[in-house]
Amino acid sequence: MAPSEALALERLGPADVDAALRLSDAARWNQTADDWAHFIAHGDAFAIRDDADGLVATAAALPYGAAVGWIAMVLVDERHRHRGHATRLLAACVDALRSAGRVAVLDATPDGAAVYRQHGFGSGFAFERWQRDGASTAEPRADVHPAARSSIDGRDAEAGEVRDARGRTALIAIDRSIWALDRSALLAAFLARPTTRAWLTADATGFAVLRAGRRAAQLGPIVATGERDALALLDCALATAPGAVFVDAPTRSPAFQAALAERGFVRQRPFVRMALGDVAALHASERVFAVAGPEFG
Repeated sequence: MAPSEALALERLGPADVDAALRLSDAARWNQTADDWAHFIAHGDAFAIRDDADGLVATAAALPYGAAVGWIAMVLVDERHRHRGHATRLLAACVDALRSAGRVAVLDATPDGAAVYRQHGFGSGFAFERWQRDGASTAEPRADVHPAARSSIDGRDAEAGEVRDARGRTALIAIDRSIWALDRSALLAAFLARPTTRAWLTADATGFAVLRAGRRAAQLGPIVATGERDALALLDCALATAPGAVFVDAPTRSPAFQAALAERGFVRQRPFVRMALGDVAALHASERVFAVAGPEFG
């Protein structure tokens, strides 16, 4: 296709959720209609549409406060690849963030990272997606995480479920303290979904969120001051999730990844965080044991 024949970029609107969902389903991604609706309502969601095939490419930029924005959902229909669509959509997202004074951040697969480096993105910390296809029969190891055992067995739990506005406010404040990202709108949207569940540690220094996905439940973020609390939160969540679960765990914590393996998880694929500047979110935090997912950071 010649440059003069390039299809126009347009904004996604609420009526495009179903078409966007079909695109991510075709790629076997895990995003839901609620996720797409959030990108469209709270961010800059761009698309390319073909007269014959409808929506064929997307990308979205989601602001997280005044300084940083997240780029995600860079998708191109298989029949329309290698035509420059992804490059144009990425540029639109970067421009939207830059014009508002925000640094662009994203999470990339190894293949994607090679492309993003050509556009000036620098690499940060690595994480890996772990997948469990069904409930594990493995028992929690008492020598490693007694708090998690007690939370499941009903004895003196050190992590409790978030059930009220005060708990939701505490959870959002903890999240903001990590990388100074304002994800209050995102987390409030997660917590408002009827199938989402969340837990806080007893001292309100950590939390975990479990939400529905198209292919599997997504467990994350998991934030804690140490592995003991992280494992307590992990087991609280897994006790309520009998089906497939995804966890995106930073590689900085091999003990936590070993605990995932003990619970029936297997590595699926790696990711790397990238940014167009040196922002806090580019660097691994000792308190983050699972991120929200590559689409949300």
